[in-house]
Amino acid sequence: MSGIIGKKIGMTSFFDANGKYVPCTVIEAGPCVVTQVKTNEKDGYTALQLAFDEKKEKHTSSAMKGHFELAKTTPKRKVVEFRHFEEEKNLGDTLTVEQVFAEGDFVDVVGTSKGKGFQGVVKRHGFGGVGGQTHGQHDRQRAPGSLGASSDPSRVMKGMRMAGRTGGNRKKIQNLEVVKIMAEKNVILIKGSVPGAKGSYVIIEK
Repeated sequence: MSGIIGKKIGMTSFFDANGKYVPCTVIEAGPCVVTQVKTNEKDGYTALQLAFDEKKEKHTSSAMKGHFELAKTTPKRKVVEFRHFEEEKNLGDTLTVEQVFAEGDFVDVVGTSKGKGFQGVVKRHGFGGVGGQTHGQHDRQRAPGSLGASSDPSRVMKGMRMAGRTGGNRKKIQNLEVVKIMAEKNVILIKGSVPGAKGSYVIIEK
């Protein structure tokens, strides 16, 4: 599965060849450096390890410095493995977005959704709350309501939708169309939205 590491820049709009308005996400994708090539003989599986985004040496551990020196590259912030990469690459090779994707391709994008902290059931699960404010229901509009039975089973069942921490989870959005590639700027425009805040890392898979 081929792919590349990117950083979410934000969203914009794009007009296709038919003049249709297309909302899309702008991602700075690559260039990525091959920092390790894993093989069946040595590692038990085949994979390509890519690294992206510059990092200061003083913030890099000695072990990682040595790891990047083997690939003859500077320290990087984000390191990701891609299993069964379609093309064969060597240690130290640089991978750009136009080498992996083409306009019209459909890709999967993996990212970490925005963290929203501790939220109630209305925001977290879309509860409607209590309808009116009659009969003394002045403070129940966003309350969860009943949680379970009484003496049997005398507990709240697992999986009950309740208030709690929301967001900050790894999410994958599948089958998003690549509408434009700006190779000179290492930018890719993907139709629709992808998980994560501006500046967060995403993994684009083919």
